[in-house]
This record gives sequence, C-alpha cells and structure tokens, in this order.
Amino acid sequence: MRVIGIDLSGPSNHKDTVLAVFELQNGRLRFVKSMSNISDEAILKEVSGQSEIDEVVIGIDAPLSYEDGGGDRESDRALRKYIVQIGMKSGSIMPPTLNRMVYLTLRGIKLSREISTLASIHPVSIVEVHPGAVIGSRLSQVEMGHVLAYKQDLEVRKVLLNWLEQQQLIGIPETVANQSHSIDACAAALGAWHWRDTKYTPKWIFPAKPPLHPYDYCC
Repeated sequence: MRVIGIDLSGPSNHKDTVLAVFELQNGRLRFVKSMSNISDEAILKEVSGQSEIDEVVIGIDAPLSYEDGGGDRESDRALRKYIVQIGMKSGSIMPPTLNRMVYLTLRGIKLSREISTLASIHPVSIVEVHPGAVIGSRLSQVEMGHVLAYKQDLEVRKVLLNWLEQQQLIGIPETVANQSHSIDACAAALGAWHWRDTKYTPKWIFPAKPPLHPYDYCC
C-alpha cells in the first residue's frame, strides 16, 4: 500500500502545497519522497503513477465539501469540540466558506473529484484529514504544547519529526522539519494510514454523508 499525505493551499499558492509519499512495509510507513510547490496536474500525475504500483490511500488537509447555505459543516463542529477537549485551540477549525478558506475549499473539492475519476490500476481512496488534530490527539498532555507551537518554531518541528518516527513513519529526511507544511503532509499520511489500516482506529472520525459530503473526515 502507498500512503500519500497532502497539505493543500489555495489554487494560486502552489508554494505552500506539499505532498509526501510513504510505502507500507512490515507494519511501518517508509518515506519514499516529498514534493513541494506542486500543482494539481503534478498531484494527479503522482497519484496516477503510485496507483500503478499498489493501492493508494490519500489524506488531504483541505475541506472536501461545504455546507449548503454556508458556515460550519456538522463535521467541523464535531471536530472543533473534540480538539478543545484534548487541549487544542478551536480556531484551527474554520468554516469551509469563510473568506480565507473558500479558495482552499474550491481546490480541495476540485482535486478530490479529479482523483476519484482517475482510471487507476489499483484502488485509490481519499479521506479528509486535519494534521494538527492528528498530532494533538496522539500527544501526551505534557507534550501538547508542541501542537500549539510547531507552525512557528523550527525546534519544535524537529521534535515532531522524531515523534513521527516513533509513530512508525520511518526514513523521513531532517529537511522535512524546515517547514510546517511538510510536517503537516506527513501527519496527513499518518491519519490516512490509521483510517485505512484495520490494525488501527482513528482518534476521531466523522463518516461521509454522500452525496454532499462524500468523504470521511478523520484525525
């Protein structure tokens, strides 16, 4: 199985989009590659290529649907409640139609539907993931400060890089710690892996409600 984590940014902001590819080997995810400053076309090409090798599971950090009429989705409210309970800040969960989110939502919806229509040799599945919640839900209360600081603090990202190794994501280069988007892509892969692999249970999951909300949302 190949697991891909994608930290997506708005359509005009490729430089903050990072894709990380892992291969499941002996119960661990081995790092294969990371790609930054990546367009939709490049993402689709990479997913298509990986699907020729094996099953592909993709965790995308972006809203993959929106609430009819605007505002929070039911899933957004549920995840916000969950992360506050574990000690995170509620502001990291924003409505998909909020001004600063709407372009990311547009790209997430477009890209997920394009991936779903790929004529792949092996199965390709998609889950919406919140990387910060993936990290925060697996940290101890003593470590919780890391999830509140890693966006701004390189030293904290280095700590989280070692922590990802402890979560059985192995072989990640040290340079991944240089930007938070790369850490988020790896965390998205971790969340997608635990969503797909029956040996694990996501820390939090909101089931898909097709047709308006066609993908599970998890951390």
